[in-house]
Amino acid sequence: MSGPEQRPTLPDKAADTSAESPWPVRLLSMRIAEYVEKMSVLWVEGQVVQLTRRPGQRTAYLTLRDPDVDMSLSVAIQVNALDAMPTPLTQGARVVLQAKPVFWTQRGSLMLDARQIRPVGIGELLARVEHLKRTLASEGLFDAERKRPLPFLPRTVGLVCGRAGAAEKDVVENARRRWPTVRFAIREVAVQGGSAVQEVMAALQELDADPEVDVIVIARGGGSVEDLLPFSNEALVRAVAAARTPVVSAIGHDVDTPLLDHVADWRASTPTDAGKRVVPDAQAERHGIRQSRDRGRRALHGRIASERRQLTALRSRPVMARPAAMIDARRQELDALTDRAHRRVLASVHRAADQIDHLRAQVRTLSPLSTLERGYAVVQHRDGRVVTDQDDVAVDEVLRVRVARGDFAARVVGLPDRAG
Repeated sequence: MSGPEQRPTLPDKAADTSAESPWPVRLLSMRIAEYVEKMSVLWVEGQVVQLTRRPGQRTAYLTLRDPDVDMSLSVAIQVNALDAMPTPLTQGARVVLQAKPVFWTQRGSLMLDARQIRPVGIGELLARVEHLKRTLASEGLFDAERKRPLPFLPRTVGLVCGRAGAAEKDVVENARRRWPTVRFAIREVAVQGGSAVQEVMAALQELDADPEVDVIVIARGGGSVEDLLPFSNEALVRAVAAARTPVVSAIGHDVDTPLLDHVADWRASTPTDAGKRVVPDAQAERHGIRQSRDRGRRALHGRIASERRQLTALRSRPVMARPAAMIDARRQELDALTDRAHRRVLASVHRAADQIDHLRAQVRTLSPLSTLERGYAVVQHRDGRVVTDQDDVAVDEVLRVRVARGDFAARVVGLPDRAG
């Protein structure tokens, strides 16, 4: 018989595990517990969203939630630590507690074993809000340049408000009293307590993504400083700053100024004020239209009367009373100019004719024909050359003699003796 089967050696480190050599669940749980056990006792802050305290039990349980994000941890605490608080602990309260993280290997869950618990005072909360206000202001989230104008007449008004609260009624009734056909997209959410921030942000993002919503109103009635703290939450303030749709803040009364008022595009002193601001007053607009129409009518009548007066003045002028008078005067001027031009042309023609006669006489006087008519003749060789010297001709040469009226031939019969 063979000996007992040898078990494989488990890896010492998590990085050394593989599909062929995994850790069993118990070992992983034990290692996580060992790691958590090394953590020291610490102080942690959060918001109480659940509190379970049963009569006769020495341990109470609560859920501690991060007010900025949707994260929470279970907490176990001795009842006597709760009884030591100056005021009874309620859901939604902001607290700090001293605790030791504990990992339960059987259930694979992490919880805090609390030793002490203290409420966060109003003064401390306000100081934190003031510090956050300075931080956000330094980033430019409150600058007037980044605030967008509200639309004149929104297609749909998005409204984020509490469930069955007076704020919704104030906004809707006052808006419809001014503009009866206004449409609302209403999202009812928690406006105080542990889930307020997440619900308001989710409603804001949903309405901001709706192309029909042109303005979003975040409204809540008055309340204590603790009740209004969700509207000074950093995550909510940054979500409003990132929204593409203009946002109106209508939180509490005029004296309440959560950080949402500073980042919103417009701050309403109350929900009633917000209802009056998001839509125009139909009666006032009708009155303005009537006034504009009356001003336009008066301006048009005045313009027509002025043009009529100018037309009457133009028609009363002599030239308009007898339009042919202008034509007659211009016709006389045209006739005079035509006659003057005619005389000047005739004078020019006469001068040109006299000049031509004079030039003709000069040409006739200087013409060779005129010389021939006085008895002179032109003697030419047969080739047309003019005879200018007796030495150019020979005896018996036939010459051409041109006279004033015709020509004839002549034969040279002799030449004078030039030697004698």
